[in-house]
Amino acid sequence: MRYLVVTERGESSWGAHVPDLPGCIAVGDTEEEVLDLISEAIDAHIELMQRSGEPVPEPRTYPHLVEVAG
Repeated sequence: MRYLVVTERGESSWGAHVPDLPGCIAVGDTEEEVLDLISEAIDAHIELMQRSGEPVPEPRTYPHLVEVAG
């Protein structure tokens, strides 16, 4: 499965979250690091869901960029 990951650059770090897996987040010093960490977090998140008998959500979030005047 392929999940959409949203990354955000903060003042001193990068954050990432997965809209289709609430609570699945990561923080890193660089964009590359946060992408590595969120990949590990997704694997761990899904494994914990499976162990506890929870259904693993199918990916339902898709990226779109919307251009606005400004």
